[in-house]
Amino acid sequence: MKLTLVLLFCISAVQARMDEYDYDEFPSGQPETPDAALPNTGIAHTPRGYRPDTDGVNTYRRPQPVYTGGSTGGRRMRYRIQPTPSTQRSSSVVETEQPEAGGCKHLSVAKGVLCPTGCELRTSLLKEEKYTKSTIDDLTLRVSNLTRSTNTIHVYIENLDHEMRRRQTQYTGNNQIVSSYNAELEDRFALIKDKVETTLPSSIRMMRSVVQSLKAKLENLRKAVLTQREFCKRPCTVTCNIPVITGKECNDIYEKGGRVSQMYLINPDSFKAPYKVYCDMTTAEGGWALIQNRQDGTVDFGRSWDAYKNGFGNIAFDIGKGFCDTPGEYWLGNDRISQLTKLKPTELFFEMQDWENEQLTAHYTKFRVQNEINNYRLFIDGYSGTAGNALMEGAKMLFGVNKTMTIHQNMMFSTYNRDNDAWEPGNPAKQCAREDGGGWWYNRCHSANPNGRYYWGGQYTKEMAKHGTDDGIVWMDARGSWYSMKKMSMKVRPQFSSSGTQQQIVQTSLEH
Repeated sequence: MKLTLVLLFCISAVQARMDEYDYDEFPSGQPETPDAALPNTGIAHTPRGYRPDTDGVNTYRRPQPVYTGGSTGGRRMRYRIQPTPSTQRSSSVVETEQPEAGGCKHLSVAKGVLCPTGCELRTSLLKEEKYTKSTIDDLTLRVSNLTRSTNTIHVYIENLDHEMRRRQTQYTGNNQIVSSYNAELEDRFALIKDKVETTLPSSIRMMRSVVQSLKAKLENLRKAVLTQREFCKRPCTVTCNIPVITGKECNDIYEKGGRVSQMYLINPDSFKAPYKVYCDMTTAEGGWALIQNRQDGTVDFGRSWDAYKNGFGNIAFDIGKGFCDTPGEYWLGNDRISQLTKLKPTELFFEMQDWENEQLTAHYTKFRVQNEINNYRLFIDGYSGTAGNALMEGAKMLFGVNKTMTIHQNMMFSTYNRDNDAWEPGNPAKQCAREDGGGWWYNRCHSANPNGRYYWGGQYTKEMAKHGTDDGIVWMDARGSWYSMKKMSMKVRPQFSSSGTQQQIVQTSLEH
């Protein structure tokens, strides 16, 4: 397009030059002669400056152009000269040869004008071409630079568009994250505000009360320390001397020479600390570890799970012999009982006495208690004795389901704060340990209750019971549900293989 405009510009320039020669300054028929051929008037005239005389007849009139047709669309109209008829008689004209060779202009007598030749047009065009070519080269260079710049800008714009789309996605995602964080922050702010306005004041009040309670306890401790200091001013005395001989359990001590029934120190597990236990070295060839003892009601057996786990009560005391030969009321602890039954096959021996001082026994040749993970589940077998096989068979005076629900075999241990019995588990209104006074391997609920409440005199009634149930120290096969034994104990030792031992146990119980 630019090249076309330049070409049109050149043509218009040439046309303008040619249009300058469309109008003559002389009328038609005026001779075109050199200055030397003009009449001698005394005035120097150029070929275009000469004018004829005006004597009123031959008055000079400028010829009027005649439109020859064609469009004027932006270009000058072309006219041709109409010759004016001469009023004078024509004279003969001498034809002269026109200077064509080597020149670019010639005088035409017939036309009376100075006509341009192709040479002049060529010269003009060459001049215009020189100027136009440099202009076109410059424009071409500019167009090329502009094209490269345009391509660069186009690539840059595409990159910008791609980057904008990418950042728009990131911007949208970031907005969503920010909105989510804002919502979460608002929720947290509302929670914190609620804590600050409601929970914290209540907590502060509670902590103040706790601090006051701790202050009171510290004051009590301070008084106890002062009291202890007074006691420490006097030399300490030992109420129970522990024998030098010791072992893994009581039977091990017996085999090492310990023959006196008293309190000993045993260590079944070398990786754990030793502990005290009362060892019976006289009943049925001795070697029994006392794991439970009831005799006077001085210790409450309505204890929690942790108390039965770790043990409680008084192991033994001195009655004036200089050593602790008399057992107290205590429970050795489920962890220790379980540990003793895992050393070797273990047997269990119950001794009980009613308020008429009659002795009864129940011997089981197999006794095992699982660990706490299994809630100290009980396994027994091999009964013999005079009290009745209540643990394995249930109460003999009951029948059917009523008898089955009193069997203790394979039961888990229960306390008032850990219900593992078979009587609607999870129902706090139906818990054997809560109603029957102590921890035991309850079913629904018992035929034997060695850890029940201690009732003096033996007989008791529903009105005397805390919950109206048979919550005494009961062995139903021996004395029924509403009779509480005067004494009851449980002893264990490694299992004896000789049959003579069984006879010795039965004989010993009859002699007592």
